[in-house]
Amino acid sequence: MESLGQEEAKGPVLHIVVVGFHHKRGCQVEFSYPPLIPAEGHDSNNLPEKWKYLPFLALPDGAHNYQEDTVYFHLPPLSEEMKCVYGVSCYRQIEAKALKVRQADVTRETVQKSVCVLSRVPLYGLIQAKLQLITHAYFEEKDFSQISILKELYDHMNGSLRGTTLEGSQVYLGLSPRDLILHFKHKILILFKLVLLEKKVLFYVSPVHRLVGTLMTVLSLFPGMIDHGLVDSSHYTCKSSVSETSDSPDPAKVVPTAGEQQRKTDCKTSIADATEDESCAFDHSETHESHASGSPLSHPQPHPPSHTSPDSSESDWETLDPSVLEPGERTDGTVKSLDTESSEPITVQPKSAADQGQLIQGLVSGLEEDQYGLPLAIFTKGYLCLPYMALQQHHLLSDVKVRGFVAGATNILFRQQRHLSDAVVDVEEAHIHVDDPELRRILGLSTADLRFTDFLIKHVTENREDVFLDGTGWEGGDEWIRAQFTLYLHSLLASTLQQDNEKLLADYGSAFISAWKITHNYRVWFSNKHPAMAEITPGHPFQGQYSVADVKLRLSHSVQNSERGKKLGNAVMTTSRSVVQTGKAVGQSVGGVFTNAKSAMSSWFSTLAPPPSDQSTFRLYSKQTVTSSCLIHTVHQDSSSHLWFWMVYCIFMITA
Repeated sequence: MESLGQEEAKGPVLHIVVVGFHHKRGCQVEFSYPPLIPAEGHDSNNLPEKWKYLPFLALPDGAHNYQEDTVYFHLPPLSEEMKCVYGVSCYRQIEAKALKVRQADVTRETVQKSVCVLSRVPLYGLIQAKLQLITHAYFEEKDFSQISILKELYDHMNGSLRGTTLEGSQVYLGLSPRDLILHFKHKILILFKLVLLEKKVLFYVSPVHRLVGTLMTVLSLFPGMIDHGLVDSSHYTCKSSVSETSDSPDPAKVVPTAGEQQRKTDCKTSIADATEDESCAFDHSETHESHASGSPLSHPQPHPPSHTSPDSSESDWETLDPSVLEPGERTDGTVKSLDTESSEPITVQPKSAADQGQLIQGLVSGLEEDQYGLPLAIFTKGYLCLPYMALQQHHLLSDVKVRGFVAGATNILFRQQRHLSDAVVDVEEAHIHVDDPELRRILGLSTADLRFTDFLIKHVTENREDVFLDGTGWEGGDEWIRAQFTLYLHSLLASTLQQDNEKLLADYGSAFISAWKITHNYRVWFSNKHPAMAEITPGHPFQGQYSVADVKLRLSHSVQNSERGKKLGNAVMTTSRSVVQTGKAVGQSVGGVFTNAKSAMSSWFSTLAPPPSDQSTFRLYSKQTVTSSCLIHTVHQDSSSHLWFWMVYCIFMITA
């Protein structure tokens, strides 16, 4: 451990590691510099107990299906002085016959290896860019015994990254909120709220680089989160150690108490009896899992975990003074009022690092915070961030010491066991599957939220082509999007500090606010004073009176994202196609029918009406005659208008 402490003092990179796939032993470490265990050599296969999952993280499941891939992963610290260890791995495979030097243990047609960098700084994209070049050169040697290039990589990265300031341009390299919004659209705000609520969120997609990119881009929307908010995000215990097996029970074999059985029974009943919410704000499965996790939050109360142990990281996460939950008077200073009648959105301009003030150590969170108390203490006290989870880490989903997680997986087994997660995000389909009806209600977007997401989508789509070519504009760009979410979070926090703030908070969703106020991150933030919040205008950035545009937005949102709305949309599309096909067939077989019908209808209306004695009566009959003629003529020209013809004609006759 002392040697490792000395290595930390040298630079941000701890180790360069090569992981390979052995035909008998599976994934294993083949080289490490400096050695992972100081007393052993560079070619030792042994690992520290806390890093036993390293080979499976660096060489992901299903890697053989891709020529190359990139993985971000987190490892737990080896000592109390250390924080989260950030791993970046570049995987490649090469045909064995192409090797210049073929070692005796190479018995398969392809050779699969990953080159990893274990770092103390979360510079995922920057490290990836350098590591990909070195990995390519390492494989081009076609002789994996040539390790000098890896030692040079270690020295170069420690020299170039030493003293590097964690700023947005480097931290967010390779993370694009623009692409995320174009893919998830308004659901991006649902993902944002899921993390705020500290729920168990599982991302699922292949290959791994797409998975970790999506997950980390979501976290980049939280101000300061990647920079300083993940230092405690990987404090978990590896399974299968003898001491752990004897001290703490296997979660899969724990016999629940009578109270827990009752809670599970209530949950099953509430989910089984729940009806579909037509205005649901996101996609969810049609068939609910009978054993979905989570209890209804209609009367949310903070409660300790069901199982505790002396060394549990969760046993003290609810130890804050209950008085901090009281919304009493605060001495942060007066906060600006906002005209609630105004419907003009508030936009934000970028701030330099100097304007944001220096970071200070949070008294309760232990994180480096800015003057607004950000980043929020989300990934602390047993709430994990695992950009990629190996199958060997599956037990963490049900570990009693883990109160929640934001994790990514490519193995189908994670997706199938949805009862272990509150939300499963299918990145490929841009669907968020939530089985708990109460949580779906909490996550429902308000009208102001829909305005906010619609504002983002319009700016991203309208400026999609020229946003980076126009040197004077930045709207719709990645930094602009992060600035909007920073404004959203600042306004949300400022609104919670106001007296009689029910109306202000209602724009964020009353159910969401009630659930968020009992989370660990909100209680930690609220327990401290943040004088800079006095500069923030409270209230939703897109609050205001309802309009016709809001009705259209809500209707579009409901139709596109509720199960019933989807079925209705599909039915309309199917009917339209059938009408078009039928109309074409009928039009071909009875070509002159519509022309005759038009003449007959016009003649009938003209003969039916007596000579007008009143000007208004004349206009009425003329209106009917002209409209009928026009409608029939339109149907004759375009047979796809049959359905619309009958609908419009019936409405006209009723209103006339």
